[in-house]
Amino acid sequence: MQTVPEDLWGISMAAGKYAAVISKVLRVDVEIVDSHLYRVAGTGRFAGTVGKQMSAASGVYQQVLKTGRPLVIREPGFSEFCTNCPNWQSCDETFEMSTPILYNGTVVGVIGFVCFSEEQKDHIEDNFDIFFDFLSQMADLLASKVVESMEYARSRALGELLETVVDKVDEGVLLLSADGHIVRSNRAAQQILDFSLAEQESIRVTLERGPGRVLQYTEYTIHLGEGRYDVAGKEYALQHGDSTCMFMFRDAQVMHDDALRLTSSHERLGLDAILGTSEVIVSLKEQVARFADSSSSVLVTGESGTGKELVARALNEEGGRKDGPFVAINCGAIPETLLESELFGYVGGAFTGANPKGKMGRFEQADGGTLFLDEIGDMPLHLQAKMLRALEQREVTRLGATTPTAIDVRIVSATNRNLEEMVFNGTFREDLFYRLNVIPIHIPPLRERPRDIHLLAKVFLEQSMGRLDKEILTIKESFWSTVSEYHWPGNVRELQNSIEYVANVVDTHAVITRESLPAKVRSGIQESRFVDYNLETMERNLIQQALTAYGDEGGTKAAKELVAAKLGIGVATLYRKIKKYGFE
Repeated sequence: MQTVPEDLWGISMAAGKYAAVISKVLRVDVEIVDSHLYRVAGTGRFAGTVGKQMSAASGVYQQVLKTGRPLVIREPGFSEFCTNCPNWQSCDETFEMSTPILYNGTVVGVIGFVCFSEEQKDHIEDNFDIFFDFLSQMADLLASKVVESMEYARSRALGELLETVVDKVDEGVLLLSADGHIVRSNRAAQQILDFSLAEQESIRVTLERGPGRVLQYTEYTIHLGEGRYDVAGKEYALQHGDSTCMFMFRDAQVMHDDALRLTSSHERLGLDAILGTSEVIVSLKEQVARFADSSSSVLVTGESGTGKELVARALNEEGGRKDGPFVAINCGAIPETLLESELFGYVGGAFTGANPKGKMGRFEQADGGTLFLDEIGDMPLHLQAKMLRALEQREVTRLGATTPTAIDVRIVSATNRNLEEMVFNGTFREDLFYRLNVIPIHIPPLRERPRDIHLLAKVFLEQSMGRLDKEILTIKESFWSTVSEYHWPGNVRELQNSIEYVANVVDTHAVITRESLPAKVRSGIQESRFVDYNLETMERNLIQQALTAYGDEGGTKAAKELVAAKLGIGVATLYRKIKKYGFE
């Protein structure tokens, strides 16, 4: 290694420690050079170049050495001081700040930091005055070491600077005494560990180092009073007043979630998109896997918002038709006058306003793949007959055409209505129902699989926060208990929308609590349960009373038809309710 001049070489170890502290607090790469452009200390990209001399083309540091004044480069690669650099106009740096190290009025070196991302640059720009002063004082601190009077000045200056910038750091920060008492803490630490500033002096902390690592952090358990907190962090030795240790950390679960997100960059497809570990979801995924390769029609039933299209897409993705198209149409969202042409297409001039070139219908678009008919219960009767013919003949005829077109399409239908009751009432064709319902798949409502609510909420929260470029600091238990206790009448869709609301209302570095949730969710915990309970109880009592009054103890079909008529419901519905309430 080349020899470094003595003026700064004698403090290289101290300079390295200061560079590490600055790099961690400001989240940038730091380097310290002497008057001959030898690197005395460096972090990140500069760590491997300590002891080596910088290129003579390093105009920025030469300018600082020449003038003895700080220099800020907001557009590296385009500054006049960068013209001799080999990376002129192609620099990957985004921001650079440097200041001279003075000894008895003479410039003996330069300390500077460099940003390599827009996020780092924005962080510095938002707190420019504080960080500029911080760097200047660090330069003074290094100079004081050069004149052998640094011990007291280092401790005092470093401590004051830490006090100034500690609340600008996103992670939790604790300054601890030798016996584990909190000397100083920032707001993030107080929120993660759930204590107040007024309480900190009376709190004793024990750090228990764990065996694992999360990203670049080490796992720890913090024992704080009676509390126990799992975090991921780093310890730094420190001598500042009563402080002997600085501990910087984040919530361990949040860190694990971040690590999982970074290692799972591929888009969820097929069965992976159906989230949940409850028995009913495991069974649902087994059904999808079992029937994916079949060409038989599938009828997916379930309440609104349960994810019926997700199941339809998984059936297509997991089967032999995954390379074919997946075409979806909502039968309830398209006007009745247009639905027929949307499904079957038309030839040019088939009706007033038709495209003269004609149009391919959804059946033909889905040839070789899957056609998903959402809200199939809303299809008008006159179209049901044409739909049945298309399924049985495996061909469609465009409006205005005289010859049919052969199709190879798998039909997956979905509804939140009771098609059996509609068949009984004459509003849905029985033959079409049986043709669509070859393979029935039912999706349970979210309230019947409470075990999955936590997982779904966590995934939706991660996705929403990521889209908004926000970071989760910690999630309080009050949030999870409220999410778990709410009834979620709108099922997964309502949960996802509520979590998206949370992501929008919380701060950039978020502490998520019960108060972050929509008012309806916060206030509806007991109400939703109470209403459901009373409606179900009322229904049960009415059916029991009607069976007693009109059910003619033999329970004949005629008697049940009379009971259904008195209650104003279909016979099929009555049979289902009798089975549900155990009146058989």
